[in-house]
Amino acid sequence: MFVRGTLIVLRNILLQFAGSSPAHSCRMWRSALFVFAAIVSVSLARPRLHPLSDEMVNYINKVNTTWKAGHNFHNVEYSYVQKLCGTMLKGPKLPTMVQYGGDLKLPKEFDAREQWPNCPTLKEIRDQGSCGSCWAFGAVEAMSDRVCIHSNGKVSLEISSEDLLSCCDSCGMGCNGGYPSAAWQYWTQEGLVTGGLYDSHIGCRPYTIPPCEHHVNGSRPPCTGEGGDTPACINRCESGYTPSYSQDKHYGKTSYSVLAEESEIQAEIYKNGPVEGAFIVYEDFVMYKSGVYQHVSGSAVGGHAIKILGWGEENGVPYWLCANSWNTDWGDNGYFKILRGSDHCQIESEIVAGIPK
Repeated sequence: MFVRGTLIVLRNILLQFAGSSPAHSCRMWRSALFVFAAIVSVSLARPRLHPLSDEMVNYINKVNTTWKAGHNFHNVEYSYVQKLCGTMLKGPKLPTMVQYGGDLKLPKEFDAREQWPNCPTLKEIRDQGSCGSCWAFGAVEAMSDRVCIHSNGKVSLEISSEDLLSCCDSCGMGCNGGYPSAAWQYWTQEGLVTGGLYDSHIGCRPYTIPPCEHHVNGSRPPCTGEGGDTPACINRCESGYTPSYSQDKHYGKTSYSVLAEESEIQAEIYKNGPVEGAFIVYEDFVMYKSGVYQHVSGSAVGGHAIKILGWGEENGVPYWLCANSWNTDWGDNGYFKILRGSDHCQIESEIVAGIPK
C-alpha cells in the first residue's frame, strides 16, 4: 500500500511537468525526490510498538483517531491472541445472493437486537477459548439468530459451535483455522445440532473448550497459545439430553455470499438478520475499547470471523456493529464497531449467510 501510494504521487508530479524544458525537468525530478523522501520519512516516523503494550495503547489514544484503546488481555501470551484469529480468508466462495439493496429504503441506523427483541441469541456474546474457532462461532451465532428471526420468534435455540468445529472436515483445520463459507454450506448439507456455552449443559453438544482468564486475578485458567486441540466429532448428545443427535439436527435451506457492497450487506441484515463477516486483524484491534475501529498501528495478526448485526454513525463516522467471540471482557462488552463503506481490513469482502429450513 505504501509503495503504491508513493508511485501515484510521483506519477502525478511527472504528469504535471510532461513536455517541459530540460531545466524544468531537472527541477521536476528534484521535486519528485523530495516528495518521495518526505513520504518515507512519515512512514518511518510511525513507531514499531510491541503488541499488548502500554506504549501501543498510549500511541493509539494520542493519535486521537475514531476509537479508544485499552487493555483487554492483562495476563495472556501473544501466541494466544494469534491463535484466536483462525479464519482463512480468500477461501472457496458460495453462490452470490443479490438483494438489490439500492432499491430498498434503508434506515441510517439499524440494530438487530432492537429489531427482533424476542430473539435472545442476538444479545449473546460467546467465548471461543484457546481455539482458532472464530470461523465456526461467527457462523453459528448468525445461524441461531436467523432460526429465531425466520420463525417469528417461535423457535429460540443455540446452534452448536462444537458440532460445526469438530465434525466439518471440509471446513478446514478445526482449532487451527477454517473457512466461513464452508461452515454455512455444511449447515445446509449435513445440518447442525444445538449446543450452548461451555459448561452450560444446554442443547445436544455444548462447547467443551473452557473460557480463559483475561485478567491478572481471576478464577478461569490463563489464556495461552498452547492447547485448544480440536474436540472429537461425537455423533451423540451429552448424557441426559433428548432428542437424539440425528433428531436434533437443524438445517439451512440455502447458503450464499453477499456482494461486497455496503447497501447489499445492509439489505441482507435488514431483511434476514445478522451475517458472518471476516477481516484482517491487526495488533491494534486487540486493544479496542470503544468508538469506530480503523487500523492505526501494528502488523497483521491473521484472519478473524465475527457476526455483523447492524450499522450506524458515530460522530459522523459510519460503522458496522459487530459481536466478537472473545468473551464480554473484551472491547465494548464483547462488541465493537468498525469503519463501514470502504472495505476496511477487507470487512466487506467476506460476507456469508443463509436461510434456515
